[in-house]
Amino acid sequence: MSVEISKEHRQGLTLISPTLIYALIMLAAPLLMVLTFSFWTQNYLDIDRTLTLDNYREAWSQPIYQVLLYRSIRISLIVTFVTVLLAFPIAYYLSFHVKRRKALWLFLITVPFWTSYLLRVFLWKVILGYNGVLNSTLMNLGFIDEPLTFILYNANAVVLTLAHAWAPFAILPIFVALEKIDRSLLEAAEDLGDGPMRRFFRVTLPLAMPGVVAATLIVLIPTVGDFITPRLVGGTDGLMISNMIQIQFGKANNAPLGAALAVTSMVVVAFISVLIFLAGRRFGGKAQR
Repeated sequence: MSVEISKEHRQGLTLISPTLIYALIMLAAPLLMVLTFSFWTQNYLDIDRTLTLDNYREAWSQPIYQVLLYRSIRISLIVTFVTVLLAFPIAYYLSFHVKRRKALWLFLITVPFWTSYLLRVFLWKVILGYNGVLNSTLMNLGFIDEPLTFILYNANAVVLTLAHAWAPFAILPIFVALEKIDRSLLEAAEDLGDGPMRRFFRVTLPLAMPGVVAATLIVLIPTVGDFITPRLVGGTDGLMISNMIQIQFGKANNAPLGAALAVTSMVVVAFISVLIFLAGRRFGGKAQR
């Protein structure tokens, strides 16, 4: 019996070993390399491999890095909130009100991905520009006398562009969670006298929290690391910590400091993600009890 069990274990390890090796090479190795770099020091063109915490001291003490990190977290949270808030009604409508051809609706949601992400950012730059589509339309309709200047090259433009870019990633997990809700629970709540709003907040929303949490994390985590959108539409007021990391690895030729900034960002985002996960789990658990 023990021989058969050990044989099954060996077969299981054989099956998962290629995936495990691939994950270690493609995921763990780069993270380990970045972590190692963060403890080294850049001396002109050479790297001093003596372990030190100087990069982390600089990353946490310099005001410019603190400002960029705070702005990155703030913009990412706003983008996440706006994206999930707008995605939930769409997912709710698809799940509860669309009876036929749901696959077609989901297919249409993915249409923006047919074009390059960079092209979509440039299109928003054209729309929000000083002489862009939005300003020209508002001026022709007589709503404004001169072009608006606060809609481009600032944090507002970054939030709008990223919210549009990540919308499908928020809609799909929320839709899946809503589809899994047993409709008989809603019927039971209605029979007990709950109105539409009460049913939504006591049954639908708590049971959909796994999808909401997944959508939140899917939007939040990559938003902090996005450097293309802030660079193209953010201006000086919309730059984020990822832009500074890019500069450190590129023009500044200071990979260890860039690695320290990257690790710092990952730790902060991981902490926020854990809080969001625990809050969502607690809120969803109340409904199940």
